[in-house]
Amino acid sequence: MTLILTIANQKGGVGKTTTSVNLAAALSQLGKRTLLVDLDPQGNATMGSGIDKRRLSLSVYDVLIGEATVTEARQRSDAGGYYLLPANRELAGAEVELVELDRRERRLRDALDQVSADYDYILIDSPPSLSLLTLNGLCAAQGVIIPMQCEYYALEGLSDLVGTIRKVHANFNPEIKIMGILRVMYDSRITLAQQVSAQLEEHFKEKVFKAVIPRNIRLAEAPSHGLPGVRFDPGSRGALGYLDFASELIERTPAYVAQMKSAAQARAGQQAAPQARDASHAPAGSKNAPTQADETAEGQNPSTTNGSASGHASETPADSHTEESQANAG
Repeated sequence: MTLILTIANQKGGVGKTTTSVNLAAALSQLGKRTLLVDLDPQGNATMGSGIDKRRLSLSVYDVLIGEATVTEARQRSDAGGYYLLPANRELAGAEVELVELDRRERRLRDALDQVSADYDYILIDSPPSLSLLTLNGLCAAQGVIIPMQCEYYALEGLSDLVGTIRKVHANFNPEIKIMGILRVMYDSRITLAQQVSAQLEEHFKEKVFKAVIPRNIRLAEAPSHGLPGVRFDPGSRGALGYLDFASELIERTPAYVAQMKSAAQARAGQQAAPQARDASHAPAGSKNAPTQADETAEGQNPSTTNGSASGHASETPADSHTEESQANAG
C-alpha cells in the first residue's frame, strides 16, 4: 500500500524542504519507490533535487488545474534517485484559479490516485502558510510529518498546526492524522533545546521520532550544488540523521497502515449502523429508505493556548497533545 505523507509546518524556516528532499533521497537509497511533490511556489525542493525550475515545460501547477497528469509532469531526479512533481512561480497563480474549480481542495488527491500504485511513498512538501495549496496537501495525505526546531516559538506553531489538522480531519479528510514529529536543527549543547525536546517526548510520547536531525552545515550547502544532503556528503552527521529517520519511518509504516485500515473499518461501521436502523423502520419500498452511507466526517473546532516564554512554555505541548489525540479519534 502506498503511504502519502505531507511534510507540514505553518512556521517558515523549520526545515520542511530540507526534510522532504533528504527523506525522499534516503527512502530511495533504501530501495523504496518514492515520489516527491513540490507544492511550494518557491520551488526550492525542485532546485534541491537538481532540476531547474526555470526550464519546466510542465509542473504541479498544470496537474492541479487539470491540463496535465502526474505521469506527464513528473521528472526523474538523478541527483536524488526519486521522481519529482516539480514546481515554479506559476504555482502561485493556482491559488486564484483553483477557487473556481470543482473539488478544489481535492485536486491533488485526485491526481495522485492515478499513480499511487507506482510508489511506496509519496511525500508532499507544503508551503509555510495555511493556503489552498496547503489544504490540497493535507487532503491528499494519510499522515503528517511535522519537522520542528526545539524552540519556544516552534511550540506555539505546533499548537496552531494541530488545530489545522483537526479541522481538515473533521471537514475534508477523515484519514489524516499526525504520524510523527521530527526534531530538526537540533543542538544538544543548548539547554532550551534539551528542555523542549524533553517536553515533546513527555507529551507526545511515541509520536516523536527517535531519530534526531542535528544542525549541520553540509545540509545547508547541499542545495547550492543541486543535491540532497544524503548524496552531497553521505558521511555527514546530517545525512546520517536522515538515513536513520528514513529507516525508522519504514519500520513504523506497517503498524501505521494497520491503524489506518482499522480506523476506516470503524468509520464504515459507524456510518452503516444508522443506515441499517433507518432502513429497518422505513416501510417496504419507501423512497425515504437510505441507500448510501453518510460520508460526513465529525469533528470539533480547535482551540489554541498561548503563553509567555517563561511561564507557559510547558503548557503548549500539553494542549497540543489533547488536540492531537482528538484529531486521531476519527
